[in-house]
Amino acid sequence: MAVPPPETFTEDEQAVLRRYFTNLDRPVFALVNLPEVVKGALFARYSRSAKSLRRLFLDEFVVDLDMAGDLTVDATMGVARAEKLYDKVFLEYGDDSVAQLGGVHLACEQASNLLTKVLEWGRLMAYLEQSTRYVAYDMRDNGRYRYVRDPAVVDSPFGARYVGAMDRMFDTYAKLVPQMQEWFAGRYPKEAGDSDFVYRQSVRAKAFDALRGILPAAALSNVGIYGTGQAYEMLLLRMRASALPEARAYAAMMLTELRKVIPSFLKRVDMPDRGGAWSAYLETNSGAMHSVAARLLGDEKPESRPAVTLVDFDPDAEDKLVAAMLYPYTDLPDDQILARVRTLGADEKLTVARAYAGERSNRRQRPGRALERIGYRFDVVSDYGAFRDLQRHRMLTIEWQALTPHHGFVRPEAVDEAGRRGAFDEAMERSAQLHGDLAGPFPAQAGYAVALAYKVRYAMQLNARSAMHMLELRTGPQGHPEYRRVCQDMHRLIAEQAGHRVVAEMMTFVDHGTYDLERLESERRAEARRSSSS
Repeated sequence: MAVPPPETFTEDEQAVLRRYFTNLDRPVFALVNLPEVVKGALFARYSRSAKSLRRLFLDEFVVDLDMAGDLTVDATMGVARAEKLYDKVFLEYGDDSVAQLGGVHLACEQASNLLTKVLEWGRLMAYLEQSTRYVAYDMRDNGRYRYVRDPAVVDSPFGARYVGAMDRMFDTYAKLVPQMQEWFAGRYPKEAGDSDFVYRQSVRAKAFDALRGILPAAALSNVGIYGTGQAYEMLLLRMRASALPEARAYAAMMLTELRKVIPSFLKRVDMPDRGGAWSAYLETNSGAMHSVAARLLGDEKPESRPAVTLVDFDPDAEDKLVAAMLYPYTDLPDDQILARVRTLGADEKLTVARAYAGERSNRRQRPGRALERIGYRFDVVSDYGAFRDLQRHRMLTIEWQALTPHHGFVRPEAVDEAGRRGAFDEAMERSAQLHGDLAGPFPAQAGYAVALAYKVRYAMQLNARSAMHMLELRTGPQGHPEYRRVCQDMHRLIAEQAGHRVVAEMMTFVDHGTYDLERLESERRAEARRSSSS
């Protein structure tokens, strides 16, 4: 995998960076010798900035740090001291729980939107990804737009076609961004009391939201990760088994940097009889399943379905839910409580549920684990942009199919109303044609060509507590319209198709409204916080 050109730093900047970053010239690096709150704040700022993490650190964080005690530190030299105790426990006795006790903040920069989904697959890690809502993709770095250039593709007969099609898609995005900003500004005039900054940010985000679908999955993003040694080990084993060359290349870089910080926790990753055998198992199984699926289902054509389908739920779920709510407050067996609940009237069951949920003043106040007693499975077809946001919820089971143009694309209504439909559709056609060219010779990399507006199919299985968290969060007024619609449909299906109106009622903060400038109220609150702290 071609590594992007390294950033350049002055000698003074390098002297500062060497204390806190495990390398200065590669897109994957670990953060060390910094307070946890600084690393967390740095990653939070990272998701809304176009800057690299190291540049962001220099520009916005160094001035507030006391670095006097770190003058002799050089994090780029790695860990020199032996870790004999961990080696003994972890390797000789196989106590995997030891690897849950050491964590690392890792930055993976210039990763494609296909790779970011691989990086964010695991449940037991924390992620922050650069947002297409706050970062424009209309600028070139060193004369190049920000998209992955897979060496095998670029060096093939399709290389010129790939670069040309990608550049034209980015050209279209860059041309339409100011046009859509101007259109939204005319559609939604600035309100009295809003600062120029708040209004400008809201209009800018609205334009970015409308046009992010033009960007291909090859578009580069930055991802900040925090995880334990065990979580990184599992991530690397999966990445080393991936059919995507970019994933395998990043796995190698990640392993190098992580070994500078937690070497003993990752010794098994590339041992032939340990991690090597595990990755081979995953790769072999994937190949076998592709073959079986093609043989059994290859002739089937997708039937028409709504964007969101509730495919599985328990008709007795609400009785089981009420029983689970009561269980900790009695000394009765579980099945006895359930039998008694089945004799209660609807009002009595509702009384239990309302007492359990209590008076919630905000969405972060969630009831207990009784809601994990019941669950739902949804089949969803949404644009890839919305999938990217929903995929990051860890407390659920999500499986997705390959990204292709086959399910069609979503064109925002605002693009039509602004008279930009032709340019948008032309970019979609270019994306589909490039995918068709790459699908045969480069099946793993063909997804790079697919624009984020194209739809992908995925299944989401989650319990009611996880559903409460996701649906309340992702239907908030500031959310992107596409994933708001998906989550609003999920909530409606829980209430109407499953008939679980008690569950739906408990999700107090699911918002079925529609909004114009989605980010406006959020930007107002952010400005108020800035004003009160200054």
